[in-house]
Amino acid sequence: MHDFPFRIVGFDLDGTVVDTAGDITAALNHALALAGREPLAEAQVRPMIGLGTAHLLEQGLVATGGIPDGGARHLYDELLAYYEAHIAVHSRPFPGLVAALDRLDALGVRTAVMTNKLEHLARRLLEALGLADRMAAIVGGDTLPGLAKPSPEPIRAMIERSGGGRAAFVGDSIYDVMAARAAGATSVAVSFGFLHQPVEDLGADHIIGHFDELVPLLARL
Repeated sequence: MHDFPFRIVGFDLDGTVVDTAGDITAALNHALALAGREPLAEAQVRPMIGLGTAHLLEQGLVATGGIPDGGARHLYDELLAYYEAHIAVHSRPFPGLVAALDRLDALGVRTAVMTNKLEHLARRLLEALGLADRMAAIVGGDTLPGLAKPSPEPIRAMIERSGGGRAAFVGDSIYDVMAARAAGATSVAVSFGFLHQPVEDLGADHIIGHFDELVPLLARL
């Protein structure tokens, strides 16, 4: 038990721990409908996820006719309000995630989440899925004012709030890999996430295609 090489395993949230694409697509389409736009398919929205709500809305508007005159602040607020009210209708943990958490828990490893999602939304989602109490720390994109991934500071805060020690960080974006590396954590990329580029191009220390691979991988390092 004490020979496991990591004390902490941190995770990104959207596209890593939870497949949130269905609920994020519904929220985006709600905002687009208010702008008189046609809805987008989930497959179109997936590559837009992971770089923040403003980026998501901007990409959705560009894909359906462009940014409206006068900006989109009201649409941003409507998107967030709709998403918060429907945060776990379709969202589910990725296959093998819960079993991996069980194995890490049995090994005495602390698990945590560091996401660029607003902290209160991250907590709400994890609570709805019964995962919040399993996390030693939940750090969001607004937990440290002005600091989100690719800054390493939120990952450093996650490690500190989880008790410190050697850490690995699991994610699906270049921001996850950059932040983990700068924070001194081992980076693991998932090939099933909301990828903006081929997973091999993220530069992660390791890649997994299913959560069944995570604990055996970390045990070897």
